Amino acid sequence: MTVLSSIMERLADRPPYVGPDRSAELRRPFPAAGGGEGDLRIIGEFKRRSPSRGALAMNLEPAVCARAYERGGAVGLSVLTEPNFFQGDPEDLWAAREATGLPVLRKDFLRDVADVGESRRMGADAVLLIVAVLGEATGTLLDAAEKAGLEALVEVHDEAEAHLALSAGAKLIGVNNRDLKTFETDPATTRRLLPLLRGRARVVSESGFFTRADCLPLAREGVDAFLVGEALLTGRSDLLGPGARP
Repeated sequence: MTVLSSIMERLADRPPYVGPDRSAELRRPFPAAGGGEGDLRIIGEFKRRSPSRGALAMNLEPAVCARAYERGGAVGLSVLTEPNFFQGDPEDLWAAREATGLPVLRKDFLRDVADVGESRRMGADAVLLIVAVLGEATGTLLDAAEKAGLEALVEVHDEAEAHLALSAGAKLIGVNNRDLKTFETDPATTRRLLPLLRGRARVVSESGFFTRADCLPLAREGVDAFLVGEALLTGRSDLLGPGARP
């Protein structure tokens, strides 16, 4: 059994969201317009742990983390709400959003249209749609996100998924350099897929970045933004400016 299949198996028993309805909140564009720190646009991620690295920031408050990222020049936030493998919670998303003026992506393993509506009620500005999870249903959830007023970051890992995302109408595509089956990371994944995506969608490269030197070559080749979690959470990064360490 892969890590992804384990996550999806546990999600089958996840109870529906019953928290406050924040769907009336005005949505913030994701990623936000304008540059990030210097010539890089960074989406900072909040998560307490990950299947690949274990505990990362178990005692960190999402609001504290979000404010630090905003001070450092982040253009958006990604907040894990998956509870079993990432120790996430829907209230983490709202706490991060309420603490800043940045747009917030609900990063989770959405399975159906109901999950999209749930994300809107949580107060998300955008949702993650993973082609490896959704397959041909990607377009259906993309339409649901648009109708709900949410932006969708459509995540791909290979050429076949990239073609499916484009044919579904995705305008914001995330290339995850981490294989969701093995959880191994290879930043060359973005470089391989970029010629297919460039000019057809905004591109966010996800996973495997620790320094500006890691990102600058891809930024020059057309990557619009970088989603970074572990490096920022552990203080091992120069990707954001002063005050960005949570």
